[in-house]
Amino acid sequence: MLELYGHPFSSYTWKVLIPLYENLTPFDFRVVDADHPDNGAQLATHSPLRKFPLLVDGERAVYESSVIIEYLQTYHPGLKRFIPADVDQALEVRSLDRLFDNYVMTPTQAIVNDFMREPASRDAIAVAQAKDLLERSYAWLDGWLQGREFASGDSFSLADCAAAPSLFYADWVHEIAPGYAALRAYRSRLLARPAVSRCVEDARPYRHFFPPGAPDRD
Repeated sequence: MLELYGHPFSSYTWKVLIPLYENLTPFDFRVVDADHPDNGAQLATHSPLRKFPLLVDGERAVYESSVIIEYLQTYHPGLKRFIPADVDQALEVRSLDRLFDNYVMTPTQAIVNDFMREPASRDAIAVAQAKDLLERSYAWLDGWLQGREFASGDSFSLADCAAAPSLFYADWVHEIAPGYAALRAYRSRLLARPAVSRCVEDARPYRHFFPPGAPDRD
């Protein structure tokens, strides 16, 4: 049985949970938190940095969300593929995956991290830079998504697995403006998808932990 170590409120854990749910892949979810110290200890044996998500498949440990999804497709395939067989299409999917991780989720996390600091240690310039990067990402994505149902091609892919949690949380720290109609509609479509909706609901009990405060938009 596959074992996934992570937390229901973690964006990158969502990113892996989504394809597992999409393909109905059997796995054991090992929640890593103070209430489950044994899971944290097991995580540490596989990952010296104690970073999750982490997938354990027998004697093999697989790190990093994008790599885990590719590993699942290769060694535990389901009906749905998340990285296309076509080389050029696969390159586009991987590029968009990196865009959502690096230019949406990373600035979002920077804003959240700033809220976790003592008020005297907060960095208004860094937060402004993070919000500027989010705004530029929103603008580009809104143009890219014109006339598209999914981030790339005609099916739900790795790029959409990355988009769902990153856009969910990004909107919490820097709301996607009404003018970005295509991006807002895309986010709504993602959140309505059963695999994503399941992640949203499973994470709901933890919203009070969100440092900036969770808005009422979801």
